[in-house]
Amino acid sequence: MPSVIYATFFAMALLEGGHAFAPPSVNPTSTSATTALFSSRRDFISTAAIAIGSGAGIISVPSLAGAVDTEEFLKTGMVSMPMGVSGQAGKAKPVTGVILRDGSEVSRDERSGNVLAEILLGKSSDPTPVLATFSSPWSLAKGGLFDVECRDAKTGDGAFLTVAPAKGKGLADMPKSFFTDALFSSTGRFSFYGAPTDVKVKKSDVDGNYRYLEIVFSNLSQSTNAEIPRTAVVAATIPEGTDDVVMLVGSSTSNRWKRGSEKAVRDTVGSFKATLAPTSGMKVRAKQSSKYVIV
Repeated sequence: MPSVIYATFFAMALLEGGHAFAPPSVNPTSTSATTALFSSRRDFISTAAIAIGSGAGIISVPSLAGAVDTEEFLKTGMVSMPMGVSGQAGKAKPVTGVILRDGSEVSRDERSGNVLAEILLGKSSDPTPVLATFSSPWSLAKGGLFDVECRDAKTGDGAFLTVAPAKGKGLADMPKSFFTDALFSSTGRFSFYGAPTDVKVKKSDVDGNYRYLEIVFSNLSQSTNAEIPRTAVVAATIPEGTDDVVMLVGSSTSNRWKRGSEKAVRDTVGSFKATLAPTSGMKVRAKQSSKYVIV
């Protein structure tokens, strides 16, 4: 008998907290809705008590989807159970414009931190292979969400590669909006759960074949409903013979930036190079990747 009473109260808690079996779709303020809800509760408790009494056990009830936390995603590449199974399930992969060459792998030397990736630029019918390199203190990010990216899962500091069409313009001729539009588009890496706000380009300089920018912006943390300021630096170049801008984007929260992460981010972005790959016997074709992240 005590076990049945315990099971009854446990079943009520499950129903109240998780709405395991939804009540009829009616106006929740009406008398009929209240009646339907209590009827549903009575039926569920009765069923649960009978099932437990007969040794059937308790049915596991999945948790409701929680609020999506953009800051958590930037730190870990995932969010805390926003869809009941995983924060990545069924989400469209961020569009970085990076196309990896088939037969090659993104690599990072653990001793030197040097990262190497062979990407393809230009038309799919006649792609141009380019070697992108940089030195990173953070580990290589792996998984369906990432193309070429290194990150610290605990702090959110990191750097990633992205590509945008130059459309015939030179680096010095491009307005600042070219870079902010490319980096903060609705499908971009920083916009996985909403486009950033308060975007401002603080610095923009051209040095030889590279353009460097410093940008501040904010991401909304949906768990706290607070804007989280971030600082990013960008190195951009147009490899010889191509019409694409290849960029390495490093960033951290502005709070960490002030506390010392600036040096690591700047050093990483400053080491970036993108040059034509040497010719080889390998067929030049794109590596297949999934548009959606399925877990």
